[in-house]
Amino acid sequence: MTTRVLFVCLGNICRSPTAEGVFTQLAKGHDIEVDSAGTANWHIGNPPDSRATAEAASKGYDLSNLRARQVKPSDFNVFDYIIAMDRSNLSNLQNLAPANPRARLALLLDYAPDVPLREVPDPYYEDNFPEVLRMIEQASRGLLNAILAK
Repeated sequence: MTTRVLFVCLGNICRSPTAEGVFTQLAKGHDIEVDSAGTANWHIGNPPDSRATAEAASKGYDLSNLRARQVKPSDFNVFDYIIAMDRSNLSNLQNLAPANPRARLALLLDYAPDVPLREVPDPYYEDNFPEVLRMIEQASRGLLNAILAK
């Protein structure tokens, strides 16, 4: 049975598409589908931020075909996991979720206990794309292990 994972940040141009690219590569060979979305609608249809794309490419992840979209109500019953990058977006997701959603909502860094932060910082203004990518890689490995252990 296919496991479906949706990564969510605010605009879907930095953190969540990076997580989609990383997790897609890690999950190759497993019956896992991966997508990403934003809670805001500012960037719908746009590619990921060029800095995120460049940093991901430097580590072998391809984000070039990804386009931003907004979370929609049906996502809560299509995906098994909806993974937020920070508490603000998790709160937005909890407010959008229907009663008894299929999806399990969580923070990405819940799957990386060795990372001292609990939220993936937004690199859009901080310009800390390498650090953010490392956090996403570590948490993605933890998430994959958790999924495969079920």
